[in-house]
Amino acid sequence: MRIYKFSFIFFPFLFAFATGFAQSDDGIDASNVERAPKREFRGVWIATVVNIDWPTNAKAMPDVQKRELADMMETHYKTGINAVMLQVRPAADALYAKSFEPWSRYLTGHQGRAPSPHYDPLEFAIGEAHKRGMELHAWFNPYRATFDKNFHLLSGDHITRSKPEWFFTYGGIKLFNPGLPEVREYIVKVILNVVDNYDVDGIHLDDYFYPYPIAGQRINDDDAYAQYGGDFDNIKEWRRDNVDQLIKMLGDSIHKHKPNVKFGVSPFGIWANKHQHPEGSATAGGSSYYENFADSRKWIEKGWIDYINPQIYWPIRSRAAAYLKLLDWWSNNAYNRHLYIGMAPYRILERKDPNFRNPAELPNQLYALRGNPRVQGSVYFSSTSLLRNPLGFADSLRTNFYRYKALPPPMLWLDSVAPEAPRNLTVRPSLSGVFLSWQPPLPAKDNEPVYGYVIYRFNDGEKVDTERPENILRIHYSVDTFYEDTTAEKGKSYLYVVTALDKLKNESERSPAIAVSN
Repeated sequence: MRIYKFSFIFFPFLFAFATGFAQSDDGIDASNVERAPKREFRGVWIATVVNIDWPTNAKAMPDVQKRELADMMETHYKTGINAVMLQVRPAADALYAKSFEPWSRYLTGHQGRAPSPHYDPLEFAIGEAHKRGMELHAWFNPYRATFDKNFHLLSGDHITRSKPEWFFTYGGIKLFNPGLPEVREYIVKVILNVVDNYDVDGIHLDDYFYPYPIAGQRINDDDAYAQYGGDFDNIKEWRRDNVDQLIKMLGDSIHKHKPNVKFGVSPFGIWANKHQHPEGSATAGGSSYYENFADSRKWIEKGWIDYINPQIYWPIRSRAAAYLKLLDWWSNNAYNRHLYIGMAPYRILERKDPNFRNPAELPNQLYALRGNPRVQGSVYFSSTSLLRNPLGFADSLRTNFYRYKALPPPMLWLDSVAPEAPRNLTVRPSLSGVFLSWQPPLPAKDNEPVYGYVIYRFNDGEKVDTERPENILRIHYSVDTFYEDTTAEKGKSYLYVVTALDKLKNESERSPAIAVSN
């Protein structure tokens, strides 16, 4: 994720878009947009580098850090978020225990120092996410080895010390050289270690491939090009191929180790401008194809990644990079993979662009993406910005856009076989509401185990329709076969049904509907 410096400024909560439709003069007809899709990816980035989002205090005790993360997830859950992108490797370090790279200083204040008392932040985060029906995607920065020039703070076992020949320095920081085959193999090994040892739902890469250009700086990779670039006419095409190789290796390896783990990338919002490339967008800004040597359009066209999450951090009325133009360009280049739009509530807090001081800007961006059938959701940068609720935007998510729970969209190219339906649902009044229990379904046709359940509730006499998200009571990422509905009102009658989910959120047929009077 490209990090922009900004200071937080308090805004009065403008609740204009908590209910009702945004009033738009940008050509967006909100009245024709489905307001409550049952399937939608609703993500948030939780950045750990320089403690942007979490933990806010690297020297805090583990119990304090865990409570902070749990509270953060609970607030996002109540807002309607159903996926978390947690940064677990900001700079060739680790915010997880089962790693051969050193502990991150953004967790403990000193690189290589383990948390004390010991805990595993990634394991904890996965548990907190799943019990709230949220996916957890482990977010990696693949090539950054340091975030600043303070190399003396690196631990003795940091990879830059043991393999200095793998790195070049650019802009004062050390970066892995993507042109070295052993570097690519090492990065794949790091990521597969997490795939193999943790119940993550996805692997997520940000936009940092080759470094963003800095005036007066040059990438010192001539020796690697001389050694490995013989098949290429110029160094730029070779660099692009280096990143291609890593992405393909990762996609193949992740799916071989765990076929049901998603793999996605969040590139810079402009792939290429039309004046640079005939297939580019009608924009005039920096581009990942030419600046980062990242051909993300190719990755999705080839099916090497499962989702793409471009960071479209410009307003609808931007002259250089209009949001709607980029939304359409990416939707026309998604190649039947999932497209999630990276959105920027942090820009409201920057106060640099008057468009983002308009409380209609981000709601209208959401209406626009929901009106495009080739877009499956959005992801917000970043957690702290969303939690601050600038201009009441988080309120508008909670009470309008995300009022009802949603399942992530399925990825049928990875798994199209749904579980069998849960069996023998029983429902009875309890002291706290209504208690449900059921038996697990019979094995699925592909023998994929059950990963969770969805509990639906209908009022007496209401049509039982599991395609209506307003009837979802609970999304339950657990193999537990019971649930207590503590929101059931005394004196009312309800119908309940339960469905089963697999890891990729394929949903079974429903159980028979069971009535109860509370």
